[in-house]
Parts: sequence; structure tokens; C-alpha cells
Amino acid sequence: QLQLVESGGGLVQPGGSLRLSCAASGFTLDDYAMGWFRQAPGKEREGVSCINRSGGSTSYAESVKGRFTIARDNAKNTVYLQMNSLKPEDTAVYYCSRAPELLRRCVFGRTFDNNWGQGTQVTVSS
Repeated sequence: QLQLVESGGGLVQPGGSLRLSCAASGFTLDDYAMGWFRQAPGKEREGVSCINRSGGSTSYAESVKGRFTIARDNAKNTVYLQMNSLKPEDTAVYYCSRAPELLRRCVFGRTFDNNWGQGTQVTVSS
């Protein structure tokens, strides 16, 4: 069955970096756009980034543009989120999900089918 497993989170100081991974199984990754989302305590889950099926088109939340980079390796069934220049406000549980794609672009902030992994905690603190 479909499974999404996020990893790579941890505790990092402001200005530091982390690379998150989303390992997908139970479906063919290159049939779907993928998205990263996050949920901070007391807040709604929000879109962070998405990438289309081929990897040629990406979208980012304004708050992470220029700091985060999404990528995918369809051969490894894995989607990545490279996070640089981390800020305390990036602290959240990060999730990946399949995303809709329209006209070869991922639909930012939307999940295709509301399937989620367990998430990975990112804490940015000195």
C-alpha cells in the first residue's frame, strides 16, 4: 500500500541546514507531483514547496524562497527538501504528500489525496 516516510529532521541552530527526505513506496513516484508541508504548534498545516512529476517545475512559499530547494529522484523513489539559512519560525513537523499537477505544474499547497507520512520534526533554536 501507499507509504510515505519522512526523515532528516532534527535540532539545528539558526542559520543552519538540514536535508529532509521523503521515501515513497506503494506507487510509482514519477506518476505524481509531490509536495512538502509543515505544521507548527497551534497552527494549520501549510504548503512549503512542491515539484512536478518531471522535476522541471517547482513552487515555494514566500517565506522559504531562496532558502529551501525541493528535488526528486524518481529512480530512488525519494523527494528531498534542502533547507538552508534556517530560522526559528521554520520550526515545525514537516510532511510530504502527493500533489495535484495541472498543465505540467504542481498545484502548490494542495494534497492529491490527503495521504501523509508520520512527519519529521525540525526544531531551529539556539
